[in-house]
Amino acid sequence: MTAPQRLTDLPFADTLQPFEGELDAWGADEFDAVHFDRCVFTDAAVGAARFMDCAFEAVQFDAGRLRGCRFSDVWFHEARLISTDLTRTQWTDAAFVAVGIAGVQAYEAQLRRVVFERCKFDSVNLRGAKLHEVTFDNCLLRDVDFGGARLTRVSFPQSRLVETDFTKAACEQVDLRGASLGIAAGYDALRGTIIDGGQLVDLAPHLAQALGITVADY
Repeated sequence: MTAPQRLTDLPFADTLQPFEGELDAWGADEFDAVHFDRCVFTDAAVGAARFMDCAFEAVQFDAGRLRGCRFSDVWFHEARLISTDLTRTQWTDAAFVAVGIAGVQAYEAQLRRVVFERCKFDSVNLRGAKLHEVTFDNCLLRDVDFGGARLTRVSFPQSRLVETDFTKAACEQVDLRGASLGIAAGYDALRGTIIDGGQLVDLAPHLAQALGITVADY
């Protein structure tokens, strides 16, 4: 999966209408074909709203509450999501390009056909989330918690994982090749992942410890 790089690359670009005002003041349950351009939303509360065919350019969400919102065919470019509540949100056919995501609660979120490109994650809670056909391309994932999450057909090409937690995660066709792996916990949950030979050498001591294998030379 590749992410659109420009607004004009979006198939719905010609239908977009500019957003004006405050997000939570709209009182709308549905946002269809809206262009959010350089908006700053602080403490916005739009729980359970639906966003379809929307573009978010250079937008910042600060301490917002988007719990239970549904996003389909959306594009985030150079946006910032800071200390935002994305609990139980649903994302389908979404693209994030050069987005910063920090201090975000996204446990039990559902992501399907989502691509993150050149994004930075810091202290993100994805516990219990379901990720299906998700790509993290050239991303930094620092202190990301996948505890109890289900990952299916997820890949991390050219990405760097730092202090990432996979405790009790369920992985199926998860491709870790090409990624720098700094895993804090959950080595036993790597069953169902694909790694390369170099990664196997790096992970060997941790896998041995997780499996209770004692390595001792004569």
